[in-house]
Amino acid sequence: MYNHGMSTLIKNAEIIPMTERDFHFCGDILIEDGRIKTVGSGIEAEADEVIDASGMIALPSFVNSHTHTSMVLMRNYKDTCEELMSWLSEIFPIEDKLQDNDIYWASKLACAELIQSGCTTFADMYFMVWNTAKVVKEAGMRAVLGLSISGDAEETKKAIREKAPRIEDAIGGSDLLRLDIAPHAIYTCTAETYELSVEWAKENNRYLHTHLSETMTEVNDSLKNFGMRPAKYMEKLGVFSVPCYLAHCVHLDDEEAEMLSSYRTSSIVHNPTSNMKLASGIAPVRKYRQLGINVALGTDGASSNNNLSMIKEINTAALLSTVSNMTPSAARPYDILEMATINGAKALGLGDRTGTIEEGKDADIVLINTADVNMTPVNDPLSAVVFACDRKNVDTVFCRGRKLLEHGVLTTLDKEEIMARTRECWQDILRR
Repeated sequence: MYNHGMSTLIKNAEIIPMTERDFHFCGDILIEDGRIKTVGSGIEAEADEVIDASGMIALPSFVNSHTHTSMVLMRNYKDTCEELMSWLSEIFPIEDKLQDNDIYWASKLACAELIQSGCTTFADMYFMVWNTAKVVKEAGMRAVLGLSISGDAEETKKAIREKAPRIEDAIGGSDLLRLDIAPHAIYTCTAETYELSVEWAKENNRYLHTHLSETMTEVNDSLKNFGMRPAKYMEKLGVFSVPCYLAHCVHLDDEEAEMLSSYRTSSIVHNPTSNMKLASGIAPVRKYRQLGINVALGTDGASSNNNLSMIKEINTAALLSTVSNMTPSAARPYDILEMATINGAKALGLGDRTGTIEEGKDADIVLINTADVNMTPVNDPLSAVVFACDRKNVDTVFCRGRKLLEHGVLTTLDKEEIMARTRECWQDILRR
């Protein structure tokens, strides 16, 4: 059983605290009762465990601000569809067959993969997430789970009435979990559905998670059906009157971007790999950041990525920014790491608890081992993480001071069993 009262002293790490631009130093981190007690150099303290992190980079563990965890089931499935809508037409029939057991094991697989890539916090939008809530607690992670909504007002009322209490029961008072509302998109939800979702978010003091302007088809259909572009339509429905995190935002025009920047509680979640793979386009992240919009990073689901590795997403985001702006300075390593840590925490309303390494914050920390051929020589630790790092370099991962990965080995989840059970689930789904 994990002891919350344990203390850990991490010594001699190259710390990137993400508290100020490009700042890093060689030092120590003292963890007590799941929180960061002290950060500095030459810390002398009695601790239950002392970790010599020489040759390690320590930074805040990553925040995956938009994913559909259980879609790991559809990994490497229907990978060459023409575009998003034709791909969804292949995916929706599979989703109709999913059962609780499938979601449980798929969520476990997803959590294992996230932890192995240095991620301890994620925002999920999927079905039957009472199973995911149970798994997150077993894994020792932190998550914001979406009450996924699609369809009309009646379906929305039913989901709020029947599913929300079931998810809240599964969360069971854990302060590492929260339920938000997640209307899918303007092409799967009616106007009333968005209005009811906003009402629920206001009443429960929660955030709203949705897809926005992912493809040009979505934009053109919105113009045809509603006489305005998607972000303008959402504004009309009152979506931005509650804090929200908006996945994709590939095709906002200048007016929409300016408008969104005026809503200080709205964040954009950039999903570069998925946007490339589904040929959705390239989100103008540099422009959004210049406008002062908080931009976070997400992997999307593993059927449109095809993995949940935040290390890989960080690298892809950096390279895509460089080539799309035709300048290596479009997003510097610090900017990308900011999107993957503190900006993600802010997007999910968790900026006071995670996303930086500083006193008082929860001890959500990743140690990256630089003693491997791909990381030698380090020269600049920020560049090393963004451009050279691989998932195999992720050595140790803490969530609220609890070790979820130690020297590359999962401590709270049984990887072999999870993989075997997930394969069984998928074979069963294909037979249904």
